[in-house]
Amino acid sequence: MKPLSLLFLLSLAPLPASGFAAAPKTHTVALGAPRRVSYTQPDATPEAQIDQTSAIKVRPLIVDGRQKDWTTGNTHEITDRTFAIRRALRVNDALPSDTAPRWIWQPGPWITVDRVTGHITALHLPDFDPLVSEAVWFRDYAAYCGTSSTAKGASLYVIVAQLGARRPVVQKRIGPWPQPNHASPVCAPAKWDRLPLRVTIEPAGGESSTYDVVGTSSIIEEGDNDDSN
Repeated sequence: MKPLSLLFLLSLAPLPASGFAAAPKTHTVALGAPRRVSYTQPDATPEAQIDQTSAIKVRPLIVDGRQKDWTTGNTHEITDRTFAIRRALRVNDALPSDTAPRWIWQPGPWITVDRVTGHITALHLPDFDPLVSEAVWFRDYAAYCGTSSTAKGASLYVIVAQLGARRPVVQKRIGPWPQPNHASPVCAPAKWDRLPLRVTIEPAGGESSTYDVVGTSSIIEEGDNDDSN
């Protein structure tokens, strides 16, 4: 083969894929400065509306310099790259007869945020009720009181959910729901023990109960760098 032909064939050979691979995109995830906004319990009566009006702190969730959502409360570090935080929702409370929107703030469901990819995932915690549930996290577990409706009526439950698991690790009925003149919060914040792994939850005005938490590790999947955000 002539030298010229050999050089021509070499020029057609594909270069290693790494030669064309773009550098992974670096994402920045941050929470903005908090601001205090008014908040009224959704089940407040007109007579008690003033007394039950309070305030919550909300913070913007910012990914790559752009606001993606509003959040409220503290973050929970699940891993060294993923954290959970609760959304804050702006809901239009206007009646059909109103001529303009009436925006109110409400605590919403939980989300997870991946600091490496910037990806935000909505969490569908079983029987989570934004009016009732105050999740207390440990590792990838969330413990709270929740509500569920069946053909026989609605009930109040103790729930321990694990991310990645299809069913609650703990689900125990503790009473009917709704309850007239219920306390707020409905349940005291859950208390966790590491060894053995267990959680204690006390309904307002009731007796505390302790539940052993038995489950396999189902930490959320953390994928490679994702430039889709």
